[in-house]
Amino acid sequence: MMPGDSSMTSIVQRIARQALVTFRSPPRLGEEVGKSFLENQSKLKSLMTEVRAADLKLVPRRADDGSAAPPLPYHHGAPPVTYMHICETERFSMGVFLLKSGASIPLHDHPGMHGVLKVLYGKVRISCFDRLERPAGGPQVAPPPPLAPAQMDALRRSVLRSTGEYTEESGPCVLTPDRDNLHQIDAVDGPTAFMDILAPPYDPDEGRDCHYYKVLTEAEAKNTEQKEKEVWLVEISQPPDFWCGGEPYPGPEVCL
Repeated sequence: MMPGDSSMTSIVQRIARQALVTFRSPPRLGEEVGKSFLENQSKLKSLMTEVRAADLKLVPRRADDGSAAPPLPYHHGAPPVTYMHICETERFSMGVFLLKSGASIPLHDHPGMHGVLKVLYGKVRISCFDRLERPAGGPQVAPPPPLAPAQMDALRRSVLRSTGEYTEESGPCVLTPDRDNLHQIDAVDGPTAFMDILAPPYDPDEGRDCHYYKVLTEAEAKNTEQKEKEVWLVEISQPPDFWCGGEPYPGPEVCL
């Protein structure tokens, strides 16, 4: 589709329609992934690979627009991250996150949720983690140094799956209830923005609240050749230097 060609359905509309089909009945945590879901997920990833900032009428921002200022205390000054709402149904939400220079979306989870993230401009570093359940009769990994009782209750044995950098030329980053479900997103070398689909949307009443974590220490791994690193995470309150503001979405309307 040529930019500005209103005679054809916008790619944003096509992505939303495909998301509606893909997440009609997505596999839940621990469920086997069916062929139909994988085929629809592949179509969604292909569409999101194509999307560019111009398709959403986004103008890439520069580091000299004041976004390079140091982090400010909670709820003082402009937010380090803003969100443009595009659409939301019971099945999925879709929008755009915009990060200022040096901003991060702290390590957080997506309980029972699927997600697809596509960078529109700039560069992000994404670190993906998963919770580990201790296998019955498996080796016991040494816990971190002594913590307060409240912190011990919030301790989570986890694994760092991967860390990678993504630009607009990269394919989408995908998370599922079983894989890469926790991640941290850092802006690299200036402001950045990415389209984000979550399915189903966050909903605390349905057990899908957002929880934040920090890495305490790397667990002692007996297999020194393993690529994935075991770590201890502790659940924390929302960090005081992170909050998310809202911005109007300037792109083509989505109708579902």
